[in-house]
Amino acid sequence: MDFLHTIGMVDTYWPLPTILMRLVIALIFGAIIGLEREFSLHSAGLRTHILVALAAAVYTVLTLEIFHLPEVMSNGRSDPVHAVEAVTAGIAFLGAGVLFRGGGSRPHGLTTAAGMWLAGAAGMTAALGYYIIGAFVCALAIAVLLVLKAVDRRIDHRTPRASPTVGDDTENP
Repeated sequence: MDFLHTIGMVDTYWPLPTILMRLVIALIFGAIIGLEREFSLHSAGLRTHILVALAAAVYTVLTLEIFHLPEVMSNGRSDPVHAVEAVTAGIAFLGAGVLFRGGGSRPHGLTTAAGMWLAGAAGMTAALGYYIIGAFVCALAIAVLLVLKAVDRRIDHRTPRASPTVGDDTENP
């Protein structure tokens, strides 16, 4: 460890195994939420949700660590909420990139963007050590994504579909 300190490594406020475990749990939470998107063949699937959750967790851990630096604590102006706002703004930016408009007027990608936002929140819960809350959030997310998908499909089948255009050889279901 002496060598690592000589090249600039600083000691963490929280025990390093705790931080590493929180990052792994954030990865698991992101995977849980991203699996459904992956199985549904969406562009932002497993890997994207894992990276969002992990990034949110890293930023949250860094916020906690920075907050406990002696030079930050002594100035009395530290506000970790700003870091949380920055994380959510970054995830919102990613979510906006997922959204696009298809040929019709109905937007596509909203559920995936919301899932990415939730993966970020799950990552933050893991980074803060709220594992039970994060696990519950993941369970609710899977319930919403899987159960309500069936409801959504039933509703979509009841809505009138546009008639095929002339020369369109596709069949209306």
